[in-house]
Amino acid sequence: MDAFYASVEQLDNPELKGKPVAVGGSRERGVVAAASYEARQFGVHSALASIMAARRCPNLIFVKPRFERYKEVSLQIMEIFKNYTDLVEPLSLDEAYLDVTENKKNIVSAMKIAMNIRADILAATGLTASAGVSYNKFLAKTASDINKPDGMSVILPEEGQAFIEQLKIEKFHGIGKVTAEKMKKFGVFNGADLKSKSSEWLHRNFGKAGLHYYRIARGIDEREVQPNRVRKSIGAENTFENDLETEQELLKALQPICQTVANRTKKAKNAGKTVSLKLKYDDFTIQTRSKTVGSYISSFNHIWALAVELLRTPEIPEKPIRLLGISLSNLEKEEVRYGIQLRFEYEE
Repeated sequence: MDAFYASVEQLDNPELKGKPVAVGGSRERGVVAAASYEARQFGVHSALASIMAARRCPNLIFVKPRFERYKEVSLQIMEIFKNYTDLVEPLSLDEAYLDVTENKKNIVSAMKIAMNIRADILAATGLTASAGVSYNKFLAKTASDINKPDGMSVILPEEGQAFIEQLKIEKFHGIGKVTAEKMKKFGVFNGADLKSKSSEWLHRNFGKAGLHYYRIARGIDEREVQPNRVRKSIGAENTFENDLETEQELLKALQPICQTVANRTKKAKNAGKTVSLKLKYDDFTIQTRSKTVGSYISSFNHIWALAVELLRTPEIPEKPIRLLGISLSNLEKEEVRYGIQLRFEYEE
């Protein structure tokens, strides 16, 4: 979807159409969760500090996020996907991989399917979507960003290698800003440069990810679309209008975050063994504290107890806190967990 959160806000409030909109944060505090294309022209983007966004775009309009509304629209979009194929792997509320090799409408052209889906989304929601069409996940994902907003890009099998070789290294999906800068120091600026490196060299300098880089530089990505992808963590966080400085303030703010995580865990019929506490200080530095226990937990009481322990260990933060987050990982589905624990008693 194109600037999904911001586009939903502009759809629901026509007064915002054509104006620079930031979802999340405020003019003084917080972080931008999403920015409209009008805001992006000023260099405003997601994860940018709100105060910096306001400096870059003085007329920026800040809107509080409405995640329940975004989920509602997301469900509409996912249902449209499933009209064409059951092989849908959501990446987030507004993005998914679809395998349409075999599809419910027996359409032989993946390009035609993408066009139809985009038209269906527009008709059902009033929102625009962009699509990338290719023969593997890496290229399809990369293609989806080429003609945004409201566009489509296709990379045919015979075009794949030439496309990759000219692709700037920072445009490779899965290569972040830090890794891209490290590669540039080694003289790797595009796909052709990446392809010139041996698997041994890539592994030596980039660890396990090196083999993945070696393969995608050659257009090789055999990952299947996984409609039942295993969730790795469940979490929640909050950025505060005013920094928190005392233990009492931190505990009061931490409690509803733990409750949200417990509610989401219950809804997902999950449980986990690792609780992590995320602390963002007033100077924007981030610290994470984690603890793993011997049994699966999911209740508020268990999550809260570990969160409090992490907050106090090794000590209560001395610097003011602007953001707190809690996540539960090492997850196991309820049915799997109970299946493992089943025991049968036999009479002799």
